[in-house]
Amino acid sequence: MKQNTKIAFIGGGNMAMAMASGMIGTVCQAKDILVIDINTAGHERWLGKGVQVNSQATSELAQCNIWIYAVKPQNMHEAIEGSKIHLQPGTLVISIAAGLNTQSLCDWLGADGKPWPGLVRVMPNTPALIGKGVTGLYAMPSLVEKDVLQAEQIMSSIGSVVRVQEESLLDGVTALSGSGPAYVFLLIESLVEGARALGLDEQQAKKLAIETILGSAALAAASDQEPAILRENVTSKGGTTAAALAVFERHQFREIVKQAMKAASDRAVEMSRELGKS
Repeated sequence: MKQNTKIAFIGGGNMAMAMASGMIGTVCQAKDILVIDINTAGHERWLGKGVQVNSQATSELAQCNIWIYAVKPQNMHEAIEGSKIHLQPGTLVISIAAGLNTQSLCDWLGADGKPWPGLVRVMPNTPALIGKGVTGLYAMPSLVEKDVLQAEQIMSSIGSVVRVQEESLLDGVTALSGSGPAYVFLLIESLVEGARALGLDEQQAKKLAIETILGSAALAAASDQEPAILRENVTSKGGTTAAALAVFERHQFREIVKQAMKAASDRAVEMSRELGKS
């Protein structure tokens, strides 16, 4: 990252905090970050990180050459209207808002009837809070590659990055990794409940469930074998795992997962239509 890079967060919630925490010391220094957060109750923890924080957009924004919009989708239009007067040509704009497409964002960011020429949309997930996130990234074709690489570097500070070439694929990213942590937490809840029903206490069940998921994910990441093969390696014919998997198959577990992900993706499309009307 260039020495003169200054980064602004418009929105100072948990994801912005996670991103800034990963960036400080890796892609920039704390003094190079400006946060615009209308929630003054959160200012103290930002100041504790050594960054500058304001409750509203000021001319200081014009000095930042990277803007990261980290507000909720329903608040994005208002946030853009309150800040874009300070937007300078050549500024790299990154949005982390789900369900708001580049056309709407560029229209809102534009001036004099001309849309903003290009931006990057990213979809991080909540494990970013501990530096273990994965982010889907889409960059408009109008952007130069160095800007895209800069956006990738920023997002890599909180985990890994997967770049997609078509914006519509971000809806699939949202359905998989964006919403995915909730699916995993539901699985943990279900495993704990199942273990409790079999006589294990809460602490035992929770530890076994979480460590099993952590270990299995680590094994899948480290192995050159496909998940299907790893599953087969655990499953002895006529054994306990086979009995459990038969129940999953009987209740169409795979189809349930597909339908759930499609519902999430469809909702992302609906949000784009609804919120893009602002």
